[in-house]
Amino acid sequence: MKDTLAVLLAGGAGERLYPLTRDRAKPAVTFGGIYRIIDITLSNCINSDLRHVYILTQYKALSLNRHIREGWNIVARDLGEFVEILPPMKRVSENWYLGTADAVYQNIYSIGSEQPKHVLILSGDHIYKMNYERMLRQHLDSGADCTLATILIEPEETYRFGVVEIDRNSRVVGFQEKPQKTDLRSPYNPRMVSGSMGVYLFNTDVLIPVLLKDAEDPNSSHDFGHDILPKMVDEYKVYSFNFVDENKKEALYWRDVGTLEAYYEANMDVVSVSPVFNLYDNEWPIRTHQRQYPPAKFVFNEPDRMGTALDSIISSGCIVSGGVVRRSVLSPDVRVNSYTELDDSIVFSHVNIGRHCRIKKAIIDRDVHIPEGTVIGFDAEADRQRYFVTDSGITVVTRDYSLFENPVTVDYFTSE
Repeated sequence: MKDTLAVLLAGGAGERLYPLTRDRAKPAVTFGGIYRIIDITLSNCINSDLRHVYILTQYKALSLNRHIREGWNIVARDLGEFVEILPPMKRVSENWYLGTADAVYQNIYSIGSEQPKHVLILSGDHIYKMNYERMLRQHLDSGADCTLATILIEPEETYRFGVVEIDRNSRVVGFQEKPQKTDLRSPYNPRMVSGSMGVYLFNTDVLIPVLLKDAEDPNSSHDFGHDILPKMVDEYKVYSFNFVDENKKEALYWRDVGTLEAYYEANMDVVSVSPVFNLYDNEWPIRTHQRQYPPAKFVFNEPDRMGTALDSIISSGCIVSGGVVRRSVLSPDVRVNSYTELDDSIVFSHVNIGRHCRIKKAIIDRDVHIPEGTVIGFDAEADRQRYFVTDSGITVVTRDYSLFENPVTVDYFTSE
């Protein structure tokens, strides 16, 4: 992988994850208690022995930049390895990034300075485990100009994916962008459809002229899936790499956590008795930056109040003080006070939940103080008067609520 450069796209606004992305970039949103979403893809890179990584940022990137600086300074710079942030520089354009392809195009000089033979385009907002070295080996063996990773999906799920038409030799011969229905079937499984994962491997001497041509097209949306790849099919050798999951579960695991519902479900996937997404595999570790907190603590062992947590992830610095936590994810430095019941919820760092609260199916942003006796998740209409509630009934409690109802000390220069 020494001749391969990874370009990780992490500049999207993440509008469908609002309000979690109101103050932070989508890849910087907390996942699984101690991680950020971007940690999953970066861990895939390190576990694949891919040590040359550019991260393209743009939208509200302060906390993302800090996280990369503190948690991903782990490669050997003396050996030419790097995980490096590239903010928008407007070197070749006066625009901000117009699409995924334009983001890469605007960093074309930075890519060229590294002189890689191959460029791997990745997204910073997907949850999956993949060995990119497998993909590179197939790419080289097939003599491809471009290889895109595909995953088998049910025919009724095609409206969520770019559908890839593949021949028996794994060569890509066509695309359908999120069709409601399709007659296409995958050569890897005749009952399934091959969907694009948003992972693209290019020969550099192919990628550069393709990006230059696309940049000059006034009718292009400058997106790899919409514009670049469909036009390459007839002129270049484009192949599919069928996803090989390193998650070691019966079902393939790949989640686009671009919506609140998908993000919530992905977090719930890690708290089940047998986690659907396995964080505990020593052979495929997920890395992150962890600040110094004391161990989690559970206090009170009395008949009417007992600090307990069931089917949950409880991070360092948490204190469950006479409350009950079920099927929930608690980030570092969370306190759940006596007689409170917390169910099916995601709690970010530095949250204090008062006594006698009843909370279910909620996402609580960092630095929030929940007053004593608060009820959340049992009356959607009442919740909408105070919080953000999705159509599926997930209640999102942000710092606005805490600041107006119960002022807390928040240092906005360090809180993210």
